[in-house]
Amino acid sequence: SLMHKYLPKFYHFIDNLNIKNIENLDKKIGIIYRNYQKKPNENEIYRFKNFCKKNKRKFLISNYIELVNKYNLDGFYIPSFNKKKFYMGKKNSKKFILVGSAHNIKELRIKEAQGVQQIILSPLFKSKNSNRPLGLYRYNLLATQTKLQTLALGGVNKNNVKFLKIIKVKGFVSITYFKSVNSKS
Repeated sequence: SLMHKYLPKFYHFIDNLNIKNIENLDKKIGIIYRNYQKKPNENEIYRFKNFCKKNKRKFLISNYIELVNKYNLDGFYIPSFNKKKFYMGKKNSKKFILVGSAHNIKELRIKEAQGVQQIILSPLFKSKNSNRPLGLYRYNLLATQTKLQTLALGGVNKNNVKFLKIIKVKGFVSITYFKSVNSKS
């Protein structure tokens, strides 16, 4: 639907606001700053936001809703452990992106109640961060329990990315996949 045209199909998780690291990434890939140890520096946010705006790239931040509102960012990412009823800061913006993460049906329902438009289900495959993957079958069972767009996270690489075609998935999120693709350019 046209309504969701502004929602990226791919996101890249970053834990620092180094513009160099994302310069060569495809514009269609949204960026999510996710670092629970380090609140981002406000000058860096300002610079990073302007770079993304200039390059028509979506920029979301996890956890710090006040920064999302202050800098009028494209959206907010709600991790699975954040179960607070969420009141959207930018109700006036039709294009505000709200993305959430879930690992099971209970968390999925919480994200729906929080009003997210996209839900990241993880972990799909085995990776160094995920030793108990959902696998394709369980991922699909979860994904079919919601009307929301689902995105896969966890262990996606160039050998298994083709399997995403056979499950109910809109796109995927990665920490390393886009780095490996990026280094060629």
